[in-house]
Amino acid sequence: MSTKSYLDVNRRHDFVLFFDVQDGNPNGDPDADNMPRVDPETMQGLVTDVSIKRRVRDWVDAIRGSEEKYKIYVQSGEALITKHKRAYTALGLESTGSKQAREDVEKARRWMCENFYDIRAFGAVMTVGVNCGQVRGPIQLTFARSIHPIAPLDISITRVAVTKEEDLVAVTEDGKTKGKVSEMGRKPILPYGLYRAHGFFNPYFARQTGFTSEDLELFWNALQNMWDFDRSSSRGLMAFRGLYIFSHEKMLGNAPAHKLFDLVHVSLVEDKDVAVPRKFSDYIITVDHPNLPPGVELTEIL
Repeated sequence: MSTKSYLDVNRRHDFVLFFDVQDGNPNGDPDADNMPRVDPETMQGLVTDVSIKRRVRDWVDAIRGSEEKYKIYVQSGEALITKHKRAYTALGLESTGSKQAREDVEKARRWMCENFYDIRAFGAVMTVGVNCGQVRGPIQLTFARSIHPIAPLDISITRVAVTKEEDLVAVTEDGKTKGKVSEMGRKPILPYGLYRAHGFFNPYFARQTGFTSEDLELFWNALQNMWDFDRSSSRGLMAFRGLYIFSHEKMLGNAPAHKLFDLVHVSLVEDKDVAVPRKFSDYIITVDHPNLPPGVELTEIL
């Protein structure tokens, strides 16, 4: 049975991902009081590649995390070095720090790739403490950037419950007793934004990490479904809006990635005369199919 082109780990794949957010914060900036990230020159919204990969990791962990082969390396609750030690214990090796034998490091590197999905997919630097080497993953992602400028809002919110007991009773200057009845807070959001990210799959690195067609299918599924798994009041309404996968016949590729990405166009719907987009139906995504280079197959998942 032949493998679908977009699941073939012996091909190069370049892809475009679209998602949107309504009345939420898709990726807060800790250097700006957790406001939505923006490009200060264009005021386009930004979502980091790390944020996207975090969602992929959480979804894979929820779906397949009980299986040994699909554990997640980068997650809260356990130090990374603890997982390095686990590899050495499983292989019956003793860690000697910086003087570790190269053969032992390579064995530990292979063990980590076999047992942790995100290492096989995204790679990892595992040289700190117990040395498990370095892995360059086959899947790489760019920042996501909003199609149009965004207008972040910093909304004031109130809560009827106070935090501290002493705030329930306070003495005013005239000696009267009066306690707090509520507390104020802030909630940063943006009314709407359609975001576009780009990604790349390298079959040569897939061979090095042992990344399989099953792993690749899991990744495509994660990009589609992780938004419904990662719900929170701060993120508002986030949704998957499209995945365009360019699969090359050759492992090295049949065309430059940037030329393929230029075939995917996003514009406002003309007959609606939209001044400020506030929903996905205000946009239209089109693909320049006639100019698709020879040897490249496009899979559209909407």
